[in-house]
This record gives sequence, structure tokens and C-alpha cells, in this order.
Amino acid sequence: MRVIRVGTRKSQLARIQTDSVVATLKALYPGLQFDIIAMSTTGDKILDTALSKIGEKSLFTKELEYALEKNEVDLVVHSLKDLPTVLPPGFTIGAICKRENPCDAVVFHPRFVGKTLETLPEKSVVGTSSLRRAAQLQRKFPHLEFKSIRGNLNTRLRKLDEQQEFSAIILAAAGLKRMGWQNRVGQILHPEECMYAVGQGALGVEVRAKDQDILDLVGILHDPETLLCCIAERAFLRHLEGGCSVPVAVHTAMKDGQLYLTGGVWSLDGSDSMQETMQASIGVPAQHEDGPEDDPQLVGITAQNIPRVAQLAAENLGISLANLLLNKGAKNILDVARQLNDAH
Repeated sequence: MRVIRVGTRKSQLARIQTDSVVATLKALYPGLQFDIIAMSTTGDKILDTALSKIGEKSLFTKELEYALEKNEVDLVVHSLKDLPTVLPPGFTIGAICKRENPCDAVVFHPRFVGKTLETLPEKSVVGTSSLRRAAQLQRKFPHLEFKSIRGNLNTRLRKLDEQQEFSAIILAAAGLKRMGWQNRVGQILHPEECMYAVGQGALGVEVRAKDQDILDLVGILHDPETLLCCIAERAFLRHLEGGCSVPVAVHTAMKDGQLYLTGGVWSLDGSDSMQETMQASIGVPAQHEDGPEDDPQLVGITAQNIPRVAQLAAENLGISLANLLLNKGAKNILDVARQLNDAH
């Protein structure tokens, strides 16, 4: 029986996400054996520093990519939001699975259950490892204080419950759901309160770009709507040159063949911000075979079974929205945010 080796981070959430992808693949390919190989990444090891300060784009992916390169694994399952918009040469995202709820969620300390961010007492401390969340929420809830909290989901929940430092923490709703912890969600932050990170809630399967065999194997996992939304989001972020060290957020929706993309940039304290919405006609296509392409990758993604024209329309939407914001002065907001973050 042919063995396919699947790489993953060691955290419980990463394992759950990888197990779900492998279960789908096993059902599709009963004749194959899938072995899961777990490893620690830089991001898992450096736990005392805010993510935005480490200044490394591939924090949670580097070691896994090294294993792919060395042919120790055949594919790697990631949270798509951990994957940089420019992948190292030789790698591609061969599948983007159907997205969970991409929004952020608030988990409250037991003594504040039943509250919302709005009704928390003055000067309550809210934990988040994300500049994007802190910038938007500081603007919306000036009575709160936001402080960095690191570690995997289990660690963060433990810090919240056992220490008296945090009144609440902000986490991705998708991760909480996958862990089976929906009962801890005290509030879902809708995009009008807090737009989400590029790719949030979706899983990406990274493979060797030249490994057509594995590309064919995982390509069936592509969810067309999620794929097109994430191409637009990633193109927006790439064109803005945003990353972990600046607050950039998005919201996408597909309706009646139209893809709507809202994107925003914020200063670190949220006082300065800019957001715009654009739409493009895109029609979610039925999957079909296109002819081979010279360079099939768009924003690091290969999707040979989704019409190229729809993918290009999504990419152009992201680039157009980024240009609109840049022409209105977004670069200045991002440059200042970057400098301030570097200085702290």
C-alpha cells in the first residue's frame, strides 16, 4: 500500500486540523495509507515574544517546509493565515479546504461570563497576540486595555482562567470550534466590529510545486468559494506588503456571482484607519479541467481544477483594492505602524 506522509505542527489544534484533512483524503483514497508526522516550529518554541516582534514571516511553517524539501513528508496541513503570501521557491498551496467561520471570538474570564467587550469594566485587560485585533478593538472599545498573550489555545485559555491578569481573550472562532470549545465563546465579533485576518478559518495544504502526483491527489479538496475569497484576500495583503507586523484585515463575501472584498489598514492604536470595499463579477464555477499553465500559481496557490479566469478575477480584485487604499495614503499608515512596532 502506498504511504503518503503528512506533516503537521505538534499543537492539539494543528493535529485536529490535520486529522480532519487526512480523514477526508482517506475516504477519497481508501487504497492509500496516510502517516502523520508532527514537529515543532520556531513559532511554537519562541513563546515569550509577541509574534509581530519576531520579524519572521514563516514562523509556523519553516520547519515543515524543510521536511517537504527534504522529501521527509509529501504534504503539510497549515492554518492558511500562517502561510505567507509569497512562498519559498519550490512550494505551493495545493488545496484550500472549505472555510469555517472566519470571525474572531471573545472568551471571558469566568467572573465576567455574560458580559460583552462593551460592558466589561473600565481598564479591563484583554489578551490578544494580534496587532490587527488590538488596533481595531482599541478604536471601538477605548475603555479597554489590550495586552499580548502567546501560546497555543490550551495555554491561552489556562492563562485566562488561572491568572487574574486578563478579563477576556480574543481567539479565532474557527479554532475554538475545531477544539470543541464553542461553549467558551462569549461573543462573536462580526466584521463591522473586527475584520478578520487574511485566510482566517481556512486550512491550506502545502506541497512541492513540481510534485504533480500529490497536486492531483489534494486538488480535489479545493472549495471553490473559499479558494476565490482567499486568492482575493492574499492578493490584497501581498500588494500592500502587509504581514504580522502591521494591522491589515479583510472581509469577503460571495453573493450571486459577485465577490465582495472589504479591506482595511490601521495604525497600531487604531486611531488612524482606512477601509474600502470593491466587488468583481466572478461566478462560482463548477470544477473543470483547464489546460496546463506555464505558471499556474497565484499568490502561492495552485488550483488546476478551478477555472483560471475566476482565479485571475479574484486576484485582480485584491490588487485593485490594495491600489485604491495605497492611492489614498494607506502606505503612510502602514509605514508608521511598522516603524513603531520595530521600535517597541
